[in-house]
Amino acid sequence: CGLPLEPTGIDNSMAAALFRASRVAAARVSARRAPLAAAKAAATAMPRLLTVSAASRAEDDSHDDFKPVSKVDTSNVSETISKIVTENPIVLFMKGTPQQPMCGFSNRVVMIMNMHGLPYHAVNVLADPAIREGIKAFSDWPTIPQLYVKGEFVGGCDIVSDMHEDGSLADTLKAAE
Repeated sequence: CGLPLEPTGIDNSMAAALFRASRVAAARVSARRAPLAAAKAAATAMPRLLTVSAASRAEDDSHDDFKPVSKVDTSNVSETISKIVTENPIVLFMKGTPQQPMCGFSNRVVMIMNMHGLPYHAVNVLADPAIREGIKAFSDWPTIPQLYVKGEFVGGCDIVSDMHEDGSLADTLKAAE
């Protein structure tokens, strides 16, 4: 996302002209003006790549009926997450389950946890959108998986991997026994 496909100063009509002249293989055209740019370029097909940034979402000038609406109720999720991490000595918030991880990063942390042989409580964030969004705010960490030991956030996949490699994860996990 965010690849510089449009040279500075190129607008949609210029992009269409460049396509027509076959001097450019790709250009950024706003979604609203894509049909116009395709017509100007006499294109028979117009592949589209949609990129959305936080800035563009904040400045969205769409009609209210078409603006994205979050359907995730995160009002009590912080309490739920707090209860989970305090009632279980070791908790892994992950995509999928330990038996069937649904992402490579979650799989890596599961493999590391299994090497240590200690029981842990796994929470499949894919099963509950409120938990999936809430855990990121709870830890102030943007990615999943997330490992907690004795109620304290340890880290995500990279941190857990580094701790495993340097031996400090074993000490941290033993503190939970």
